[in-house]
Amino acid sequence: MIVVKTCLDTSSIFIQLYHLSSCQVAASLSQLYHQDEKAQIFESFLWVYFLWNIEGLSWDPVECGTDRISLPRESLWMPDIVINEFMDENRAPDTYYLYVTNTGIAMDDHQIHVISSCNLDIYTFPFDIQNCTFTFNSYKLYVEDIQMFFAVPVDVTLRNSLDVMTTKGEWELINMLCEKSVLPIENMNTSYDLLIYHIILRRRPTMYIVNLLIPSCFLIAVDLFSFLLPPQNMDRSAFKMTLIFGYTVFLLLMNDLLPATGNNLPLINAFFSLCLALMVASLLETILITNILYGSSRYPPLPQWVKVLFLDNIARLVCLSKSDQNCDVEEYRIKTGLCNPAKILESEAIHKIPPTLQELKKIRRDLQSIVQQVEKHCSSDQSEEEWVHLGHVIDRLLFILYVVFLSVSFITIFVCWFYWYNVTASLV
Repeated sequence: MIVVKTCLDTSSIFIQLYHLSSCQVAASLSQLYHQDEKAQIFESFLWVYFLWNIEGLSWDPVECGTDRISLPRESLWMPDIVINEFMDENRAPDTYYLYVTNTGIAMDDHQIHVISSCNLDIYTFPFDIQNCTFTFNSYKLYVEDIQMFFAVPVDVTLRNSLDVMTTKGEWELINMLCEKSVLPIENMNTSYDLLIYHIILRRRPTMYIVNLLIPSCFLIAVDLFSFLLPPQNMDRSAFKMTLIFGYTVFLLLMNDLLPATGNNLPLINAFFSLCLALMVASLLETILITNILYGSSRYPPLPQWVKVLFLDNIARLVCLSKSDQNCDVEEYRIKTGLCNPAKILESEAIHKIPPTLQELKKIRRDLQSIVQQVEKHCSSDQSEEEWVHLGHVIDRLLFILYVVFLSVSFITIFVCWFYWYNVTASLV
């Protein structure tokens, strides 16, 4: 131990300490620079303040004329306090001097460009809250050699950080917590003294809501209302394919705004995948309905169970009753008088044609041929009408299921979003 009680030439003094009683640390967050979710890195600027006592170093301020002097860093031993999460070199400007008081108290403050590791959880992106830590401890001195304390209360540190922070970037500082702990050393009856700062950050979601969520909701709403286009008159499938292509281009352009990776798959990725899947399902539904409507003339008659299930029960359920536009052959016969002997005899009586058996047989064969053609035509029209009606019923049913699934899925995702956001906020 070296004791200094007189005025010395401070330009050449070097003091090596054998015992440090205490070291006080204060750290203010001056700037939130960047967070890399893929590399799990948090980049920021800290203004760090160290205060430690040098036992045995003192002088008479009256005799020396000052109670505080500045010394080059190389001229005075400093405690080897490091940040455990540090992952890169400090790129902040160097400061070359520190202060020493006449009572042996050394004071040092400087800025640190901290590139630190941080466990980033982006599950609720862009409504996420992150908790990054800065752990201060000595690199070689044990707890018997140095006792570390917080220089100022954490609420003062938070207030100072908010006052000096000038940039308003993506992240917002909402709270700071601190704790004092120890790190035991295995196989040794000793430990390191630790000071831990918890930096609570909240992402500003406005940019992501405007650029990602709202356009996606608009596009899925356009896809929803495209069901109102009549499939027999409009090329609905081409419209939906254009919509899917536009949404794919939108996701590619906005891909840089999404986090690259993380511990969990973000809910916003599930939201985008759901929107794209709904658009593809809507296109497949349109292809099915178009195939039914435009191929109905080539299909065989509907089975009876399909008529009962879809054209009777489900048609009433979706408020799409069956229109009665089928041909009635018997009614056609009555109206036209085909194969009606009374009509034939009446016609013969009016025109005074002598009835002969050969002539009646010929007329009968002609009329039967006409009736068969009419029956075939009416049967074909009825089958085609049923297939067309089936296509409209299925279209209406799938539209209702689409709306229900869309509503339930979106509500579930947004509830999960805000639930986990609140859970994260309560934990930090």
